[in-house]
Amino acid sequence: MAFAPRRTTARLMDELTRCDRYIERANESLDMTDDPKALTEAEWRARLSAEQFHILREAGTERAFTGKYDKFYEDGEYMCAACGTRLFISAAKYNSGCGWPAFTKPSDDGTIEERRDMSHGMIRTEVLCGNCGSHLGHVFPDGPPQEGGLRYCINSAALDFDPE
Repeated sequence: MAFAPRRTTARLMDELTRCDRYIERANESLDMTDDPKALTEAEWRARLSAEQFHILREAGTERAFTGKYDKFYEDGEYMCAACGTRLFISAAKYNSGCGWPAFTKPSDDGTIEERRDMSHGMIRTEVLCGNCGSHLGHVFPDGPPQEGGLRYCINSAALDFDPE
């Protein structure tokens, strides 16, 4: 019996992890309040990894070029890691070279919210999940002009990927 190549094994492990997370999220949704914005800090901590909690609920950021979706270009949909709302589709993803997954637009109107962010001595536009209010990243006006000119720079830890 031959073993699968390392790449295939890693991919299968990723798929199993996604399936496990999907099942966990489905089980959690049975207990989840109708309004995820009403969850307490303790409830969010129980649902998210430490890194996800820091990014999604405390507006943190992962180091550039370290996120699993930075150089990831498979077909599918990117969901909010906190609540499962579809945020972006792979057709809108591109390599901006910024070190984080970059998208030209959200998947649908109303899936994200934007607000002014003046932290760290900068003026930026923060991007939040429109359903649960979790911090996703920032949007900048330096995206591809032919695609609307916006670059949604999103933390990998704020996303789950659902393949097509």
